[in-house]
Amino acid sequence: MSSKKKTDEEKLVPRAQELRDLIDYQEDAVVSRTVIKRKAGTVTLFAFDKGQGLSEHTAPFDALVYLFDGEAQVVISGKPFHLKEGEMITMPANEPHALRATRRFKMLLIMIKS
Repeated sequence: MSSKKKTDEEKLVPRAQELRDLIDYQEDAVVSRTVIKRKAGTVTLFAFDKGQGLSEHTAPFDALVYLFDGEAQVVISGKPFHLKEGEMITMPANEPHALRATRRFKMLLIMIKS
């Protein structure tokens, strides 16, 4: 076992929390907050103001996006998907994808690295 101490971000403290309360919108911005970061993958929260987005890119890992507030346009390999609160979509590794807020939205991104 490593003697290296875990940072606050690496420590998991069990507690019930409301996703909506863990991240706030900022005007004309995209905000992110890492919840879990491990070798096997990450869990990150995002808040996108209306009109904000991430341009087309690829990632070498499979991912799952779950919208827990608002609406977004997600394009995967050129195919558009309109997601609303309570919906999710999977994004295969190495497939080009982009996201844009049609209404401001909050999402949970789970990226699986292994």
